[in-house]
Amino acid sequence: MSGLQSGAAATGTGVRSRPRAVLPALCLTQITGWGILYYAFPVLNPAITADTGWSAGATTAAFSAALAVSAVAGICVGRVLDHRGPRTVMTAGSVLGPLSLLVIAAAPDPAVFFAGWLLAGAAMAATFYQPAFAALTRWWAPDHIRALTIVTLAGGLASTVFAPLTATLAGHMSWRATYAVLAGILAAVTIPAHALALKASWPPAPPSPPHVTGGHKRVVRSRAFGMLAAAFALSAFAMYAVVIGLVPLLLERGYTTAQAAWALGLGGAGQTLGRTLYATLARRLGVTARTVTLIALGALTTAALAAVAAPYAVLIAVSVLAGVVRGNLTLLQATAVTDRWGTTHYGRLSGLLGAPAHAAAAAAPFAGALLAGPLGGYPALFALLAALSATAAAAALAARPPAGGG
Repeated sequence: MSGLQSGAAATGTGVRSRPRAVLPALCLTQITGWGILYYAFPVLNPAITADTGWSAGATTAAFSAALAVSAVAGICVGRVLDHRGPRTVMTAGSVLGPLSLLVIAAAPDPAVFFAGWLLAGAAMAATFYQPAFAALTRWWAPDHIRALTIVTLAGGLASTVFAPLTATLAGHMSWRATYAVLAGILAAVTIPAHALALKASWPPAPPSPPHVTGGHKRVVRSRAFGMLAAAFALSAFAMYAVVIGLVPLLLERGYTTAQAAWALGLGGAGQTLGRTLYATLARRLGVTARTVTLIALGALTTAALAAVAAPYAVLIAVSVLAGVVRGNLTLLQATAVTDRWGTTHYGRLSGLLGAPAHAAAAAAPFAGALLAGPLGGYPALFALLAALSATAAAAALAARPPAGGG
Protein backbone atom coordinates (compact mmCIF):
# COMPACT_ATOMS: atom_id res chain seq x y z
CA MET A 1 0.00 0.00 0.00
CA SER A 2 1.37 3.41 -0.96
CA GLY A 3 1.94 6.25 1.49
CA LEU A 4 -1.08 8.16 0.23
CA GLN A 5 -3.26 5.08 0.53
CA SER A 6 -2.04 4.37 4.04
CA GLY A 7 -2.75 7.96 5.02
CA ALA A 8 -6.26 7.76 3.62
CA ALA A 9 -6.99 4.58 5.50
CA ALA A 10 -5.60 6.03 8.70
CA THR A 11 -7.76 9.12 8.56
CA GLY A 12 -11.06 7.34 8.44
CA THR A 13 -11.74 7.50 4.73
CA GLY A 14 -11.55 3.76 4.37
CA VAL A 15 -14.08 0.93 4.24
CA ARG A 16 -16.08 1.78 7.36
CA SER A 17 -17.11 5.23 6.07
CA ARG A 18 -18.45 4.00 2.73
CA PRO A 19 -22.23 4.42 2.43
CA ARG A 20 -23.39 1.39 0.49
CA ALA A 21 -25.95 3.14 -1.69
CA VAL A 22 -23.51 5.69 -3.13
CA LEU A 23 -21.80 3.57 -5.78
CA PRO A 24 -24.92 2.08 -7.40
CA ALA A 25 -26.70 5.44 -7.19
CA LEU A 26 -23.86 7.25 -8.93
CA CYS A 27 -23.67 4.57 -11.61
CA LEU A 28 -27.37 5.09 -12.32
CA THR A 29 -27.24 8.88 -12.29
CA GLN A 30 -24.13 9.07 -14.49
CA ILE A 31 -25.80 6.88 -17.12
CA THR A 32 -28.94 9.00 -16.98
CA GLY A 33 -27.30 12.40 -16.71
CA TRP A 34 -24.79 11.89 -19.51
CA GLY A 35 -27.37 10.12 -21.65
CA ILE A 36 -29.94 12.91 -21.45
CA LEU A 37 -27.96 16.13 -20.98
CA TYR A 38 -25.15 15.20 -23.38
CA TYR A 39 -25.89 12.36 -25.79
CA ALA A 40 -29.50 13.23 -26.60
CA PHE A 41 -28.48 16.47 -28.32
CA PRO A 42 -26.61 15.02 -31.33
CA VAL A 43 -29.56 12.69 -31.90
CA LEU A 44 -32.14 15.51 -31.75
CA ASN A 45 -30.19 18.31 -33.41
CA PRO A 46 -31.20 17.44 -37.01
CA ALA A 47 -34.87 17.55 -35.95
CA ILE A 48 -34.30 20.82 -34.08
CA THR A 49 -32.80 22.56 -37.10
CA ALA A 50 -35.39 21.12 -39.50
CA ASP A 51 -38.32 22.21 -37.31
CA THR A 52 -37.11 25.67 -36.32
CA GLY A 53 -35.02 26.75 -39.28
CA TRP A 54 -32.18 27.66 -36.92
CA SER A 55 -28.75 26.88 -38.31
CA ALA A 56 -26.86 23.80 -37.13
CA GLY A 57 -23.99 26.12 -36.31
CA ALA A 58 -26.16 28.13 -33.93
CA THR A 59 -27.63 25.13 -32.14
CA THR A 60 -24.25 23.42 -31.84
CA ALA A 61 -22.73 26.66 -30.53
CA ALA A 62 -25.34 26.65 -27.75
CA PHE A 63 -24.36 23.09 -26.83
CA SER A 64 -20.66 23.97 -26.85
CA ALA A 65 -21.42 26.98 -24.66
CA ALA A 66 -22.96 24.58 -22.14
CA LEU A 67 -19.70 22.63 -22.04
CA ALA A 68 -17.75 25.85 -21.55
CA VAL A 69 -20.03 26.90 -18.68
CA SER A 70 -19.54 23.46 -17.16
CA ALA A 71 -15.77 23.96 -17.24
CA VAL A 72 -15.94 27.31 -15.45
CA ALA A 73 -18.67 26.31 -12.98
CA GLY A 74 -16.67 23.21 -12.08
CA ILE A 75 -14.17 25.42 -10.25
CA CYS A 76 -16.88 26.73 -7.89
CA VAL A 77 -18.39 23.26 -7.56
CA GLY A 78 -15.03 21.90 -6.46
CA ARG A 79 -14.79 24.36 -3.58
CA VAL A 80 -18.23 23.36 -2.27
CA LEU A 81 -17.44 19.66 -2.62
CA ASP A 82 -14.37 19.88 -0.40
CA HIS A 83 -16.27 21.51 2.46
CA ARG A 84 -19.83 20.19 2.24
CA GLY A 85 -19.68 17.00 0.21
CA PRO A 86 -21.63 16.07 -2.92
CA ARG A 87 -25.24 15.86 -1.72
CA THR A 88 -26.22 19.54 -1.91
CA VAL A 89 -24.38 20.19 -5.16
CA MET A 90 -25.57 17.08 -6.99
CA THR A 91 -29.17 17.39 -5.79
CA ALA A 92 -29.31 21.04 -6.86
CA GLY A 93 -27.85 20.08 -10.22
CA SER A 94 -30.45 17.33 -10.53
CA VAL A 95 -33.19 19.95 -10.17
CA LEU A 96 -31.53 22.41 -12.52
CA GLY A 97 -30.95 19.82 -15.26
CA PRO A 98 -34.63 19.03 -15.97
CA LEU A 99 -35.55 22.71 -15.69
CA SER A 100 -32.92 23.61 -18.28
CA LEU A 101 -34.29 20.98 -20.66
CA LEU A 102 -37.80 22.38 -20.26
CA VAL A 103 -36.46 25.83 -21.16
CA ILE A 104 -34.76 24.32 -24.22
CA ALA A 105 -37.92 22.45 -25.21
CA ALA A 106 -40.06 25.58 -24.97
CA ALA A 107 -37.53 27.97 -26.57
CA PRO A 108 -39.29 30.23 -29.10
CA ASP A 109 -36.04 31.60 -30.50
CA PRO A 110 -32.29 30.91 -30.50
CA ALA A 111 -31.65 33.31 -27.60
CA VAL A 112 -33.85 31.35 -25.18
CA PHE A 113 -32.47 28.08 -26.58
CA PHE A 114 -28.96 29.36 -25.84
CA ALA A 115 -29.97 30.42 -22.32
CA GLY A 116 -31.40 26.97 -21.66
CA TRP A 117 -28.10 25.38 -22.61
CA LEU A 118 -26.19 27.75 -20.33
CA LEU A 119 -28.34 26.46 -17.46
CA ALA A 120 -27.69 22.91 -18.64
CA GLY A 121 -23.95 23.60 -18.47
CA ALA A 122 -24.26 24.51 -14.80
CA ALA A 123 -26.25 21.31 -14.22
CA MET A 124 -23.51 19.29 -15.95
CA ALA A 125 -20.87 20.77 -13.64
CA ALA A 126 -22.94 19.80 -10.61
CA THR A 127 -23.87 16.26 -11.66
CA PHE A 128 -21.31 14.81 -14.08
CA TYR A 129 -18.04 13.05 -13.32
CA GLN A 130 -16.27 15.73 -11.25
CA PRO A 131 -18.60 15.68 -8.20
CA ALA A 132 -19.05 11.92 -8.52
CA PHE A 133 -15.28 11.45 -8.54
CA ALA A 134 -14.91 13.73 -5.52
CA ALA A 135 -17.48 11.69 -3.60
CA LEU A 136 -15.84 8.37 -4.40
CA THR A 137 -12.33 9.64 -3.77
CA ARG A 138 -13.23 10.79 -0.25
CA TRP A 139 -15.54 7.91 0.69
CA TRP A 140 -13.70 5.05 -1.03
CA ALA A 141 -10.00 5.82 -0.46
CA PRO A 142 -7.70 3.94 -0.58
CA ASP A 143 -9.69 1.74 -3.00
CA HIS A 144 -11.01 4.68 -5.02
CA ILE A 145 -9.57 3.53 -8.36
CA ARG A 146 -11.88 0.51 -8.37
CA ALA A 147 -14.89 2.69 -7.54
CA LEU A 148 -13.96 5.27 -10.17
CA THR A 149 -13.56 2.53 -12.75
CA ILE A 150 -17.01 1.11 -12.00
CA VAL A 151 -18.67 4.53 -12.33
CA THR A 152 -16.91 5.37 -15.60
CA LEU A 153 -17.83 1.96 -17.01
CA ALA A 154 -21.45 2.74 -16.16
CA GLY A 155 -21.12 6.23 -17.65
CA GLY A 156 -19.83 4.62 -20.83
CA LEU A 157 -23.24 2.99 -21.27
CA ALA A 158 -25.02 6.36 -21.43
CA SER A 159 -24.95 6.63 -25.20
CA THR A 160 -25.79 2.94 -25.58
CA VAL A 161 -28.97 3.39 -23.53
CA PHE A 162 -30.14 6.89 -24.34
CA ALA A 163 -29.17 7.46 -27.97
CA PRO A 164 -31.56 4.70 -29.16
CA LEU A 165 -34.20 5.72 -26.60
CA THR A 166 -34.01 9.34 -27.75
CA ALA A 167 -34.25 8.28 -31.39
CA THR A 168 -37.28 6.12 -30.62
CA LEU A 169 -39.06 8.95 -28.80
CA ALA A 170 -38.22 11.39 -31.59
CA GLY A 171 -39.75 8.96 -34.08
CA HIS A 172 -43.12 9.28 -32.34
CA MET A 173 -43.18 12.89 -31.15
CA SER A 174 -41.59 16.28 -31.75
CA TRP A 175 -38.13 17.16 -30.48
CA ARG A 176 -39.74 19.49 -27.96
CA ALA A 177 -41.95 16.74 -26.55
CA THR A 178 -38.98 14.37 -26.55
CA TYR A 179 -36.93 16.76 -24.44
CA ALA A 180 -39.90 17.19 -22.08
CA VAL A 181 -40.14 13.41 -21.60
CA LEU A 182 -36.38 13.15 -21.09
CA ALA A 183 -36.56 15.97 -18.52
CA GLY A 184 -39.13 13.93 -16.60
CA ILE A 185 -36.91 10.85 -16.68
CA LEU A 186 -33.90 12.88 -15.56
CA ALA A 187 -35.80 14.34 -12.62
CA ALA A 188 -37.37 11.03 -11.58
CA VAL A 189 -34.02 9.23 -11.53
CA THR A 190 -31.44 11.75 -10.38
CA ILE A 191 -33.21 13.94 -7.80
CA PRO A 192 -34.15 11.15 -5.37
CA ALA A 193 -30.94 9.21 -6.03
CA HIS A 194 -28.71 12.14 -5.14
CA ALA A 195 -30.89 13.41 -2.29
CA LEU A 196 -31.20 10.03 -0.58
CA ALA A 197 -28.06 8.06 -1.44
CA LEU A 198 -25.61 10.89 -0.69
CA LYS A 199 -26.95 11.86 2.74
CA ALA A 200 -24.22 10.05 4.71
CA SER A 201 -21.89 12.24 6.73
CA TRP A 202 -18.99 13.71 4.77
CA PRO A 203 -15.70 12.40 6.20
CA PRO A 204 -13.24 15.04 7.36
CA ALA A 205 -10.51 15.81 4.87
CA PRO A 206 -7.33 13.87 5.56
CA PRO A 207 -4.15 15.88 6.15
CA SER A 208 -2.02 16.72 3.14
CA PRO A 209 0.82 14.30 2.37
CA PRO A 210 4.17 15.29 3.93
CA HIS A 211 5.62 16.47 0.61
CA VAL A 212 2.74 18.93 0.03
CA THR A 213 3.34 22.15 1.92
CA GLY A 214 1.69 25.55 1.77
CA GLY A 215 -1.88 24.35 1.08
CA HIS A 216 -3.81 24.25 -2.17
CA LYS A 217 -2.80 27.78 -3.22
CA ARG A 218 0.85 26.80 -3.39
CA VAL A 219 -0.06 23.70 -5.38
CA VAL A 220 -2.04 25.76 -7.91
CA ARG A 221 0.84 28.22 -8.30
CA SER A 222 3.40 25.45 -8.79
CA ARG A 223 5.05 24.72 -12.11
CA ALA A 224 3.97 21.07 -11.88
CA PHE A 225 0.29 22.00 -11.62
CA GLY A 226 0.48 24.47 -14.50
CA MET A 227 2.29 22.05 -16.79
CA LEU A 228 -0.12 19.25 -15.96
CA ALA A 229 -3.12 21.50 -16.69
CA ALA A 230 -1.54 22.43 -20.03
CA ALA A 231 -0.87 18.77 -20.83
CA PHE A 232 -4.45 17.76 -20.12
CA ALA A 233 -5.85 20.71 -22.10
CA LEU A 234 -3.77 19.94 -25.20
CA SER A 235 -4.54 16.24 -24.91
CA ALA A 236 -8.28 16.86 -24.47
CA PHE A 237 -8.40 19.17 -27.48
CA ALA A 238 -6.69 16.57 -29.66
CA MET A 239 -8.75 13.68 -28.29
CA TYR A 240 -12.17 15.28 -28.82
CA ALA A 241 -11.21 16.66 -32.22
CA VAL A 242 -10.21 13.13 -33.24
CA VAL A 243 -13.53 11.67 -32.04
CA ILE A 244 -15.54 14.27 -33.97
CA GLY A 245 -13.23 14.15 -36.99
CA LEU A 246 -12.98 10.39 -37.43
CA VAL A 247 -16.14 10.03 -39.51
CA PRO A 248 -15.28 12.86 -41.94
CA LEU A 249 -11.71 11.52 -42.17
CA LEU A 250 -12.95 8.13 -43.33
CA LEU A 251 -15.57 9.64 -45.63
CA GLU A 252 -12.83 11.75 -47.22
CA ARG A 253 -10.90 8.55 -47.89
CA GLY A 254 -13.82 6.96 -49.70
CA TYR A 255 -15.33 4.78 -46.99
CA THR A 256 -19.10 4.62 -46.57
CA THR A 257 -21.01 6.30 -43.76
CA ALA A 258 -21.76 2.87 -42.29
CA GLN A 259 -18.07 1.91 -42.30
CA ALA A 260 -17.15 5.21 -40.67
CA ALA A 261 -19.86 4.76 -38.03
CA TRP A 262 -18.60 1.25 -37.23
CA ALA A 263 -15.08 2.59 -36.78
CA LEU A 264 -16.35 5.25 -34.38
CA GLY A 265 -18.59 2.81 -32.51
CA LEU A 266 -15.87 0.20 -32.07
CA GLY A 267 -13.61 2.95 -30.82
CA GLY A 268 -16.19 3.54 -28.12
CA ALA A 269 -16.04 -0.15 -27.22
CA GLY A 270 -12.28 0.21 -26.94
CA GLN A 271 -12.82 3.09 -24.53
CA THR A 272 -14.84 0.82 -22.23
CA LEU A 273 -12.15 -1.86 -22.47
CA GLY A 274 -9.47 0.68 -21.64
CA ARG A 275 -11.15 1.64 -18.38
CA THR A 276 -10.95 -1.95 -17.17
CA LEU A 277 -7.18 -1.89 -17.65
CA TYR A 278 -6.37 1.27 -15.72
CA ALA A 279 -5.99 -0.29 -12.27
CA THR A 280 -3.33 -2.67 -13.61
CA LEU A 281 -1.56 0.20 -15.33
CA ALA A 282 -1.63 2.24 -12.11
CA ARG A 283 0.04 -0.61 -10.22
CA ARG A 284 2.81 -1.02 -12.78
CA LEU A 285 3.71 2.56 -13.68
CA GLY A 286 4.44 5.60 -11.54
CA VAL A 287 2.26 8.66 -11.89
CA THR A 288 4.53 10.60 -14.25
CA ALA A 289 5.40 7.60 -16.40
CA ARG A 290 1.72 6.66 -16.62
CA THR A 291 0.70 10.16 -17.65
CA VAL A 292 3.39 10.55 -20.30
CA THR A 293 2.82 7.04 -21.68
CA LEU A 294 -0.94 7.42 -22.12
CA ILE A 295 -0.76 10.87 -23.71
CA ALA A 296 2.07 9.72 -26.01
CA LEU A 297 0.03 6.67 -27.03
CA GLY A 298 -2.77 9.08 -27.91
CA ALA A 299 -0.32 10.90 -30.18
CA LEU A 300 0.78 7.64 -31.82
CA THR A 301 -2.76 6.43 -32.54
CA THR A 302 -3.73 9.83 -33.95
CA ALA A 303 -0.63 9.84 -36.16
CA ALA A 304 -1.52 6.33 -37.35
CA LEU A 305 -5.01 7.48 -38.33
CA ALA A 306 -3.44 10.37 -40.23
CA ALA A 307 -0.98 8.14 -42.08
CA VAL A 308 -2.88 4.88 -42.71
CA ALA A 309 -5.59 5.02 -45.36
CA ALA A 310 -6.14 1.28 -45.82
CA PRO A 311 -6.91 -1.51 -45.29
CA TYR A 312 -10.13 -0.94 -43.40
CA ALA A 313 -9.34 -3.64 -40.81
CA VAL A 314 -6.18 -1.78 -39.81
CA LEU A 315 -8.14 1.45 -39.40
CA ILE A 316 -10.62 -0.38 -37.18
CA ALA A 317 -7.78 -1.74 -35.05
CA VAL A 318 -6.24 1.71 -34.68
CA SER A 319 -9.63 3.20 -33.78
CA VAL A 320 -10.09 0.58 -31.06
CA LEU A 321 -6.60 1.27 -29.70
CA ALA A 322 -7.34 4.99 -29.70
CA GLY A 323 -10.49 4.23 -27.72
CA VAL A 324 -8.50 2.18 -25.20
CA VAL A 325 -6.24 5.18 -24.67
CA ARG A 326 -9.21 7.54 -24.26
CA GLY A 327 -10.75 5.27 -21.67
CA ASN A 328 -7.54 5.30 -19.64
CA LEU A 329 -7.18 9.07 -19.98
CA THR A 330 -10.55 9.61 -18.27
CA LEU A 331 -9.35 7.73 -15.19
CA LEU A 332 -5.90 9.29 -15.40
CA GLN A 333 -7.46 12.73 -14.98
CA ALA A 334 -9.74 11.47 -12.21
CA THR A 335 -6.74 10.26 -10.18
CA ALA A 336 -4.24 12.98 -11.12
CA VAL A 337 -4.81 15.12 -8.02
CA THR A 338 -4.90 12.25 -5.53
CA ASP A 339 -1.75 10.66 -6.94
CA ARG A 340 0.25 13.89 -6.62
CA TRP A 341 -1.27 16.01 -3.86
CA GLY A 342 -3.57 13.74 -1.85
CA THR A 343 -7.31 14.09 -1.24
CA THR A 344 -7.35 17.08 1.14
CA HIS A 345 -8.35 19.63 -1.52
CA TYR A 346 -9.47 17.19 -4.20
CA GLY A 347 -12.62 19.05 -5.28
CA ARG A 348 -10.97 22.45 -5.58
CA LEU A 349 -7.80 21.17 -7.28
CA SER A 350 -9.62 18.86 -9.68
CA GLY A 351 -11.95 21.69 -10.70
CA LEU A 352 -9.03 24.01 -11.42
CA LEU A 353 -7.01 21.30 -13.13
CA GLY A 354 -9.90 20.15 -15.28
CA ALA A 355 -11.26 23.55 -16.35
CA PRO A 356 -8.77 24.14 -19.20
CA ALA A 357 -9.27 20.58 -20.45
CA HIS A 358 -13.06 20.91 -20.41
CA ALA A 359 -12.85 24.23 -22.23
CA ALA A 360 -10.52 22.70 -24.82
CA ALA A 361 -12.90 19.78 -25.28
CA ALA A 362 -15.77 22.21 -25.83
CA ALA A 363 -13.81 24.11 -28.50
CA ALA A 364 -12.37 21.06 -30.26
CA PRO A 365 -15.31 20.14 -32.55
CA PHE A 366 -15.56 23.66 -34.00
CA ALA A 367 -11.85 24.27 -34.18
CA GLY A 368 -11.18 20.92 -35.82
CA ALA A 369 -13.78 21.50 -38.51
CA LEU A 370 -12.48 25.03 -39.13
CA LEU A 371 -8.85 23.88 -39.42
CA ALA A 372 -9.49 20.92 -41.72
CA GLY A 373 -10.18 23.12 -44.77
CA PRO A 374 -7.13 25.42 -44.60
CA LEU A 375 -4.88 22.46 -43.78
CA GLY A 376 -6.01 20.60 -46.90
CA GLY A 377 -8.17 17.88 -45.35
CA TYR A 378 -8.62 15.67 -42.34
CA PRO A 379 -5.38 13.64 -42.70
CA ALA A 380 -3.41 16.87 -42.27
CA LEU A 381 -5.66 17.85 -39.36
CA PHE A 382 -4.98 14.53 -37.65
CA ALA A 383 -1.23 15.01 -38.17
CA LEU A 384 -1.51 18.39 -36.42
CA LEU A 385 -3.52 16.82 -33.60
CA ALA A 386 -0.86 14.14 -33.19
CA ALA A 387 1.74 16.88 -32.84
CA LEU A 388 -0.40 18.61 -30.20
CA SER A 389 -0.63 15.33 -28.27
CA ALA A 390 3.14 14.90 -28.48
CA THR A 391 3.52 18.42 -27.07
CA ALA A 392 1.09 17.45 -24.30
CA ALA A 393 3.25 14.41 -23.46
CA ALA A 394 6.31 16.66 -23.20
CA ALA A 395 4.39 19.00 -20.89
CA ALA A 396 3.36 16.02 -18.74
CA LEU A 397 6.99 15.00 -18.44
CA ALA A 398 7.75 18.48 -17.12
CA ALA A 399 4.86 18.24 -14.63
CA ARG A 400 6.75 16.08 -12.15
CA PRO A 401 6.47 17.79 -8.74
CA PRO A 402 9.87 18.63 -7.22
CA ALA A 403 10.96 16.33 -4.43
CA GLY A 404 9.74 17.62 -1.10
CA GLY A 405 7.52 20.36 -2.52
CA GLY A 406 3.93 20.95 -3.50
